[in-house]
Amino acid sequence: MTSKSTFDSNCMTLTRFVLAEQRKFPTATGDLSQLLNSIQTAVKAVSSIVRKAGIANMYGIAGNINVQGEEVKKLDVLSNELFINMLKSSFTTSLLVSEENNDAIEVETEKLSKYVVCFDPLDGSSNIDCLVSVGSIFGIYKKLDNTDSSNISNALQPGRNVVAAGYALYGSATMIVLSIGHGVNGFMYDPAIGEFILTERNMSIPSRGNIYSINEGNESLWDTSIKNYIHSKKYPNNGKPYSARYVGSMVADVHRTIKYGGIFLYPSTKTNPNGKLRLLYECIPMAYLIKEAGGLASNGEIDILDIVPESIHQRSPIFLGSKEDVQEVLQFIKDKAKS
Repeated sequence: MTSKSTFDSNCMTLTRFVLAEQRKFPTATGDLSQLLNSIQTAVKAVSSIVRKAGIANMYGIAGNINVQGEEVKKLDVLSNELFINMLKSSFTTSLLVSEENNDAIEVETEKLSKYVVCFDPLDGSSNIDCLVSVGSIFGIYKKLDNTDSSNISNALQPGRNVVAAGYALYGSATMIVLSIGHGVNGFMYDPAIGEFILTERNMSIPSRGNIYSINEGNESLWDTSIKNYIHSKKYPNNGKPYSARYVGSMVADVHRTIKYGGIFLYPSTKTNPNGKLRLLYECIPMAYLIKEAGGLASNGEIDILDIVPESIHQRSPIFLGSKEDVQEVLQFIKDKAKS
């Protein structure tokens, strides 16, 4: 008896997947494929440094000097540099917006590059020291017609204009979850061959879940409508109460929400009346993915993807997840407004 090989000689890598999608559009130039490839490389590099952080002591304060007399860079600073360098060297980007930079970064290229990338290079980096999952988030837009590359309006577009978005999760394994407008797909990193392999095709969020995810330490600062909603999940009139799950790393919390359903909430509070999460590189990319997976994302009044950003680091409340769960919390907010 001969044993069958467990190695898939025809595996669908992320690069292969993107190229196959590109072929569906005869007018495609290949620039988006090239850009996504550069993001993939950045994610591989960040994954590597995240996993070596404790050993190499790279989680120290930026500017510290190690025993060899070398400067030790904080992980989020290093991750940011990796993303910026990879995106610039793809020769496809004209403007970059990073969580780590006060101003948008204009990319000088020899040719007229057409993409704008908004990204958080290491979301949840404060959790690194206790080995909690962290991630990277990105959203990609096309440069607006009739504007020069450095015009900030290229970055201040509503989420409806996103052409691709995704996140990388650095957990028990490294995974990229990506949408280019035709559903959501998950790619697990296989370090044996150095490639991301398609492991979760057409990811779909359940219409209703049984998990709520919110920082309950802020309960005293919530609006009454949010308090009432969470109370209804803890003490339901019928059925079992919802389970509470909150990692405190947005990528990990959203990934679980897509997989199992339920709702992730980061409402406005008395101390943060405009919300805390950033619109361009946290809320919009995640809302885009949730929508493509069949869920909903709102700021409590309108769809996240309909918000027109006014500044690159603008904040927003967000409620995202299973369609029925999000609709339910929005009804609580509406009822409170009527009373």
